[in-house]
Amino acid sequence: MIFVVGLAFGSFLNVCIYRLPLGLSVAYPGSACPQCKKAIAFYDNIPVLSWLILRGRCRNCKARISARYLVVELLNALLWLACYWYFGWTLSTLKYCVLSFLLLGLIYTDAETKLLPDKLTLPGLALGIGFSLVVPVNDMASQFLPGMVNLPFSGDISARLISVVDSLLGALVGASFIYGAGAIYLHWRKAEGMGFGDVKLMAMVGAFLGIKLTVFTIFTASLAGSLFGLATVFVVWLKRTQRFMKRLANAQQARRRAWQSAQIVYRNYQMPFGVFLGSMAIVALFFGNRMWQWYGRFW
Repeated sequence: MIFVVGLAFGSFLNVCIYRLPLGLSVAYPGSACPQCKKAIAFYDNIPVLSWLILRGRCRNCKARISARYLVVELLNALLWLACYWYFGWTLSTLKYCVLSFLLLGLIYTDAETKLLPDKLTLPGLALGIGFSLVVPVNDMASQFLPGMVNLPFSGDISARLISVVDSLLGALVGASFIYGAGAIYLHWRKAEGMGFGDVKLMAMVGAFLGIKLTVFTIFTASLAGSLFGLATVFVVWLKRTQRFMKRLANAQQARRRAWQSAQIVYRNYQMPFGVFLGSMAIVALFFGNRMWQWYGRFW
């Protein structure tokens, strides 16, 4: 049941990924082919199956339909299944299914358009804080506040309020860290390095996961982004080297020219950092606490 519902929400997520960056409504009109604009029949709108039966093409005009539709539906269903397997039939499963849905949408939207829509991040921030009332965040405030402050409430109400504080602190740390990094980059390079979309994304992640997993997300996303950047430079350098070798007789000169060209390409490339932040937030959701414990053994 979780898997099937995840497929259905994955289908809706594809609508969000396509329409939100364009400022279109996700509710009206119904699904239509982007090429011929003809409405898609309900029997051609069944998650996964319709794409496979039609072999990734519109029934009417035979235009290609991106495999992203299939992938997003399957990934959302698998993530929801993983949440159920990991957290059981609890409110935690609902909370993290919502987070997975939002993150997956933001990852693909950023990858395709380099935008992180407010209609996903801001409601996500509010939902993360709201969920902290019923699903404890159990982070820094939960560990230190009870021994430092005597709240004039019963144990359950006090625990819920402290959980909200954890959520708010996570949002603050996540947003502040990305905003600070962007401000430093802007001052240093005189160009925008981080958009406010990334700031709002990390505020949302912090509200759901708390401070520790937010720091984990930022650190691992930075590492993954750096490795991706280095790999990009290397691949471009190899391709440009082959191209310059055909023009220049001197191999050393060709490699040097190719390296200069690769650096220019990378300097002007706008990396969708939200892809790495969102991906590492999903990793943090399932494995972050275990990796923190593993890392703590070295100290």
